[in-house]
Amino acid sequence: MRDNISNELKEIEQLETVKILYACESGSRAWGFPSADSDYDVRFLYIHPTDWYISIFDRPDVIERPINDLLDVSGWDLRKALQLLRKSNPSLLEWLQSPIIYDERYPIAQRLRDLAHDSFSPKACMYHYLSMAKSTERLYLKGEQVKIKKYFYVLRPILAAQWIDRYLTMPPMSFDQLVQELVPKGEMFGEIEMLVARKKAGEELDLESKIDCVHNFIGVQFEQLEKRAKEIKPTVINIDGELDDLFRETLRTW
Repeated sequence: MRDNISNELKEIEQLETVKILYACESGSRAWGFPSADSDYDVRFLYIHPTDWYISIFDRPDVIERPINDLLDVSGWDLRKALQLLRKSNPSLLEWLQSPIIYDERYPIAQRLRDLAHDSFSPKACMYHYLSMAKSTERLYLKGEQVKIKKYFYVLRPILAAQWIDRYLTMPPMSFDQLVQELVPKGEMFGEIEMLVARKKAGEELDLESKIDCVHNFIGVQFEQLEKRAKEIKPTVINIDGELDDLFRETLRTW
């Protein structure tokens, strides 16, 4: 599969006339709870030749390939990524710490990691994860019958927000690490382990009766974390000069 992904990335470089600087896995495979038929969520950062940026017109800063049953591939232009890094964007921060890397031939990713460490905003990231969890909960976990698989996509951002509240750092990608660190041993812990085992075994995990203890946990955490997020002081981020310098240096490598 890595060869297929590598070929896909090379084709993007040729068709779009870009240089891919970094590519990684995002989603359930990177989080550690893929099912047997999980697709590959490939995310990448790229840069155009210098002349592409010298224009009076706004140009697309995202490349998206058609999604199929096996591959979901998309990427961000470096300038967009740097603008999002300035805002401590959690999606970008997760890409940079993905445990599955497909391409890192250039030092840009490590430079971004270093800058991300200096500009991390606990408050912004907590609100991001809470918003993600609430949106998924509202769409899929209402009523007596719920889409069981969606528990993962509510629990992971909740635990990520809990991690930030406790440590004021970017949470790890590993869902298991979050569970082991943050969920006390007991009924809730057992339910999560069972759900992970079922997902990895390839069970459908579609509509089923809601799991009361999981629902109760979600409700309590929403209330507590919302209050905690309000109490965190905003982070003053001043890395504009470093971001400009990094962008210009990378352009010169084309």
